[in-house]
Amino acid sequence: MKSLRILVFSATFGNGHLRAAEAIIEGIRLKDPFAEIIHLDFGDFLSKRLNTMAKSLYMEMIKHTPRLWGQFYAKTAKLHPKSIMQRFLNQLGRSDFLKYIQAFEPDLIVCTYPTVSSILAQLRLERILNVPVMTVITDYAVHSLWVHPGVDRYMVACEEVRESLVSWGIEAQRIHVTGIPVSPRFESKMDRAYIISKFDLNSDLPVFLVMGGVYEGEIVKRICKQLADSLVPVQCLIVCGKNEKLYQSLEEVSEQARNRIVRFGYVSNIDELMEISDLIITKAGGLTVSEALTKHLPLVIFKPIPGQEVENAKFVQRMGAGQVAGTEEELEHLLNRFLSYPEDITRMQEKAALALPGRSSERAVDDLLQLVSDLRIKQKIG
Repeated sequence: MKSLRILVFSATFGNGHLRAAEAIIEGIRLKDPFAEIIHLDFGDFLSKRLNTMAKSLYMEMIKHTPRLWGQFYAKTAKLHPKSIMQRFLNQLGRSDFLKYIQAFEPDLIVCTYPTVSSILAQLRLERILNVPVMTVITDYAVHSLWVHPGVDRYMVACEEVRESLVSWGIEAQRIHVTGIPVSPRFESKMDRAYIISKFDLNSDLPVFLVMGGVYEGEIVKRICKQLADSLVPVQCLIVCGKNEKLYQSLEEVSEQARNRIVRFGYVSNIDELMEISDLIITKAGGLTVSEALTKHLPLVIFKPIPGQEVENAKFVQRMGAGQVAGTEEELEHLLNRFLSYPEDITRMQEKAALALPGRSSERAVDDLLQLVSDLRIKQKIG
């Protein structure tokens, strides 16, 4: 039997689509080390100018005019798959997609980005593409751009997303609740004591993790200062990402802190940092939420971006696994509350442990492999 061939499409419009794709690929490698997998960026199939312009516009809106992004999200949330906008998007790069797919001859295509999913699903509907398309929705709500009757299988985060797709007319048997795929590393057992020792932390004190790279520097400094000066002992881990200016600016706060502050730049071990943390302060990207909940880590979501982040934050609140702060005053109040009443964190940890089905990438990959197996059996019979 020839080795399994999988084509994976994601996009670098935000990091979540990419991380979900990588989680799927990790899961496939664990099940089938000999599988041939190609991972492609949707943007590479657009003209360089269009790709650059689209990414720049998206990032500028998210960073500087989030309300405008929220309005765009809301206005396009109920577009029909046959709408003028969707039909236009379904034409983007389709001839190049077909050429690449025909050359590689995959057994299955996995999409973690809605536009490419719809393009390929439309080709499926037109019977031009004979390779099944599996779509992974990377948020806790369904935007219309994800919805297309030509998708063979949907992998979704939770029951609410499944019900939403059904209300759009997607057949229930095509939708599987697996959880948003996160790296299998987040499911692995870790030596918490070793990690605490590695970062020179006190195992008897709480640890708050701040994803600082997604916020303006001055806001992060004020959050750190509050935790650094807290009369209730707490240890703080600050991830600055690729923001070198932020990393350097926190040096003075760290040196003058009453409580231990540990700074990080860009990290590849966020699973370790989540393992030893009691609470995370972050935005509400679908993958970040999923990784935290997989680690049973409660969230304080600060200033979620209107649109999909607000929907993700609502899910966390609904599950009882976190709280949302829309202003710095609200955030300060929440942090003081959780420092003074650690039992509230414990309750959220218990809720976080129940929020997701678990083994998300394994569930998605098992379903993926079953879909391929069923198809091969049909081809033999036919």
